[in-house]
Amino acid sequence: QVLLVESGGGWVQPGGSLRLSCAASGTIFSLIPMDWYRQAPGKQREWVARITSKGTTTYADPVKGRFTISRDNAKNTVYLQMNSLKPEDTAVYYCNKVPPSASWGQGTQVTVSS
Repeated sequence: QVLLVESGGGWVQPGGSLRLSCAASGTIFSLIPMDWYRQAPGKQREWVARITSKGTTTYADPVKGRFTISRDNAKNTVYLQMNSLKPEDTAVYYCNKVPPSASWGQGTQVTVSS
């Protein structure tokens, strides 16, 4: 069973930055693609970004050019660097493998407001 632990969220003013981390265990991390998702209040969970095992990245249009996904296979960790944050980025952020595990982590709250 995959165990996913997200961290790094918090409160930030519009235009600010945060770096999220996701530590994974219970899988051969270096061989699997990883995704970041987010869920805003009252909305469905949405996909944010993906990084393949070889480091190829893709992004959802709302975050393209502002967010950067990366991974450190030695640490079994995937990161999400978020810059130029907007109030609409406020959400709980989750990571998961591809295809997603049925067992999600607790997520990390990101709040963007002045």
